[in-house]
Amino acid sequence: MKTFKIGGIHPEENKLSAGKQIVDIPLPKQVIIPLAAYIGAPAAPIVAKGDKVKVGQLVGKANGFVSTNVHSSVSGTVAKIEDAMDASGYRRSSVFIDTEGDEWLETIDRTPDIKRDCALSPEEIIAKICDAGIVGLGGATFPAHVKMTLPKGKKADLLIINAVECEPYLTCDHRLMLEHSEEILVGITVSMKAIGVKRAVIGIENNKPDAISLFNNQIQKLSFKGIEVCPLKVKYPQGGEKQLIEAVTGRRVPSGALPIEVGAVVQNVGTSFAVYEAVQKDKPLIERIVTVTGKSVSSAGNYRVRIGVTLLDVVNFAGGIPEDTGKYVAGGPMMGRAVANLEIPTAKGSAGVLFIREGEAAHREMHNCIRCARCVKVCPMGLEPYLLMSLSENSLWERMESERTMDCIECGCCSYICPANRTLLDYIRFGKSTVGNIIRNRNAKKN
Repeated sequence: MKTFKIGGIHPEENKLSAGKQIVDIPLPKQVIIPLAAYIGAPAAPIVAKGDKVKVGQLVGKANGFVSTNVHSSVSGTVAKIEDAMDASGYRRSSVFIDTEGDEWLETIDRTPDIKRDCALSPEEIIAKICDAGIVGLGGATFPAHVKMTLPKGKKADLLIINAVECEPYLTCDHRLMLEHSEEILVGITVSMKAIGVKRAVIGIENNKPDAISLFNNQIQKLSFKGIEVCPLKVKYPQGGEKQLIEAVTGRRVPSGALPIEVGAVVQNVGTSFAVYEAVQKDKPLIERIVTVTGKSVSSAGNYRVRIGVTLLDVVNFAGGIPEDTGKYVAGGPMMGRAVANLEIPTAKGSAGVLFIREGEAAHREMHNCIRCARCVKVCPMGLEPYLLMSLSENSLWERMESERTMDCIECGCCSYICPANRTLLDYIRFGKSTVGNIIRNRNAKKN
């Protein structure tokens, strides 16, 4: 069974909601739509207090190349444009809209008919993806049109679809594959045309045999040419871009380089579905699938949620907060972030809400490093986490940069495996952020 070679772990999977069909969350009285919930420059608001908007209407215009459009997920009246807390813990500019019915833009095709043919040119496809505000839905939220616009002089020969969903507990991608396989396959063919490749590989971990079988049958039955399924060994973090490329192709992306250096473009399976809706149905990214889960959650499941609906509204619909909850996590347990409360809006990158029991969430006493090297053994990027933490503690930023801290994918394997309960990822994440700012400032001075 294929997998990546360096590091990795196999935490308890806890896919408690894997068998639960997608359920629509009712519209709330108000949504809070973030203008900066993705990688890149925040969108510039183009609406004002009192404006009437429809579902799918543009409310934030991309403000630069690495930026993306933002659209209204409801119809109603703009109440205000104000900063609101998001999952990162920061207050960011957001559009507050009071919901009044559910009136959609007439240009959006809401019929269930699946459209397979796409006569658009690659440039027209990418333009539609840009207009629709599509970002990577695997967690990174990088603007999709930027990733699909290949750098000058570079050429891709392969599109890899990330259908791994290796993060414990989360099942939103799995359910999307089971319920919208044909639309995803059409989205893949559209993306192949946009980036100019003849071959696409869907990487799926072997703990999803139903999805593997379904895609294989659909590809054969519906004659999707150039698309194949690659079953993968269950290992975290197989969904990391560089790890997935190595698992599927055997190619290794050099330190500091992008996947295009080895001829690959990676796209999340949810992004492929969003591409289908944007290009074939003229539907912008206004909703996504969110997993609500935890060992004490009574109605663990997968929910279709409009962007801007608060996580609290989603959780209340799913049965409420379990009494023994010790921690709320936005996302999965490995790469998600603990949040102080759930009154934060669902954003384009919101994959799940996880409730961790008090006993499991208890802070463990941190001890001195015992130099066991377990963190080194499991690091999928071949780094030395114990050293990076020490450098971060002592503000040794130049040394930290030379030790390739920017290669860290923040997967959390090191913290998970540490017998001394060292908060390795927290220190490395802080150091990586600091080093990143130093690098950007240095480059700005050069220019």
